[in-house]
Amino acid sequence: MEPSSPPADGPALSLSPAERKLLVHLRSATAPHSEEEVAAATGLAAEAVRGGLQRLRSKRLTVVDEQHAERLVLTKRGEDGLARGLPERRLLQRLQALGRPADAGELAGGELDAEELPVAIGVLRRRRLLAEGSPFALQPGSESAAAELPEERALAAARDGAAVAPEESSTLKRRGLLAVERSTTRRWSPSEEGGRLPLGDGSRPEEGALRPERLRDGSWREVEFRPYDVRAPVPYVQGPAPHPYLAFLEEFAELLVGLGFAEEEGPLLETEFWNNDVLFMPQEHPARSVHDVFSVRGVEGRLPDAHLLLGVAAAHEGRPLSGTSEPLSVGWRSPFNPEISRRPVLRSQTTSVSARFLASRPRPPFRRYCIGRSFRPDAVDARHHVEFDQCEGILGEEGTSMRELVGMFQALAEGIGIRELRIRPSYFPFTEPSVEGYVRHPSLGWMEVLPGGLFRPEVLRPLGVEVPVAAWGVGLTRLAMVALGVNDIRELFDADLDRLRGGD
Repeated sequence: MEPSSPPADGPALSLSPAERKLLVHLRSATAPHSEEEVAAATGLAAEAVRGGLQRLRSKRLTVVDEQHAERLVLTKRGEDGLARGLPERRLLQRLQALGRPADAGELAGGELDAEELPVAIGVLRRRRLLAEGSPFALQPGSESAAAELPEERALAAARDGAAVAPEESSTLKRRGLLAVERSTTRRWSPSEEGGRLPLGDGSRPEEGALRPERLRDGSWREVEFRPYDVRAPVPYVQGPAPHPYLAFLEEFAELLVGLGFAEEEGPLLETEFWNNDVLFMPQEHPARSVHDVFSVRGVEGRLPDAHLLLGVAAAHEGRPLSGTSEPLSVGWRSPFNPEISRRPVLRSQTTSVSARFLASRPRPPFRRYCIGRSFRPDAVDARHHVEFDQCEGILGEEGTSMRELVGMFQALAEGIGIRELRIRPSYFPFTEPSVEGYVRHPSLGWMEVLPGGLFRPEVLRPLGVEVPVAAWGVGLTRLAMVALGVNDIRELFDADLDRLRGGD
């Protein structure tokens, strides 16, 4: 609702040439016009139209009707799914081509990566197209039922602008295949005061500011100056404040310091050795894909101390360490290549910082943490980004167990006001046993943010560590989404001041 008009004896209103032109056009129009229609009719630039209409609104001379609309659009992943087939379609085709049951190892790779396979299995079982148990086999008669999957129909409908059932759109949005595109249309018309304001013929020039040259040559006597509109709102100037995400990171660091942890730092540019090898991730094995990395060209990496390199190589190859008679395990049953260890990469995890600390100071007790940026070549969506902040922590002393690790997860979650936490078993190449902690986002559901476990002997012994070490890598960026109520990970890196100030 527009504010009431000023009294008749209030200050006079004066318009710039552009404002007058806009108001004249709106008064002559038979219906409200959009900003694009006003620009086309008046010949003014879009920016001039937008600014002029807002100024007229602040003078109570125009009113605006805003219409908000939403529509479903395909994400890049959704477009790829229609182009090359959704994971469930590719799994169907793979099993049909084989003509027999197959296990996960045979189905992964090629057209289906390790992340897509569980999704495809879950969808096909919900659709009763895949038999229970392993090896995986199609249900009898599934060929006709799978002619077109509901997910495929829904994606095609969204692409063509047709309606999609709410339950289907909700599922496809959670999978990152659909997104909601929001738009606002503004239609402008003159207010009651703008309709009766005398505009004159516009022949007498008016200026809004007194320029120095007018004073020097005396020409200020020959022009009219527009009066100030004392009713115009004064902009509120807000003082500086910390970015909400940076403030959250500082709060989390203070929480760890209060729990007795000291901070460590490490380089963003790492080698494969510190990023992967020392953490017992095999060099030539699908398990390496747990942490895909960005390779770096034009830089030559350096190998660590020879004694450490030989110890890590022995753990990988299943050989006894120097001075021992028994191997730590069977290893990865493949030769260790130092040239792979030398490759420079952007670190994919801050666990490399913990490894460097343990290699330099292996004597317990120690409580260390690192908050830093990590990089992975993920597809960017509401939950994933190619760069993110991670909090690595290690706790090493006699008697350390999973009890301390789970208790640490509970303390960290409660310390930032999160009460809903679920812990379940998991797998990581460098910890055993391993767990994952999940917290619930109000819009995105349960998200994995607290992975951790006890470092394996294959990690600790080559570093000279003789006590159990609990380690974790908190996904701080996702945790901040829950704590700050953010629905898209990209909003945490937003530079929009209105959004940061809590405005519209």
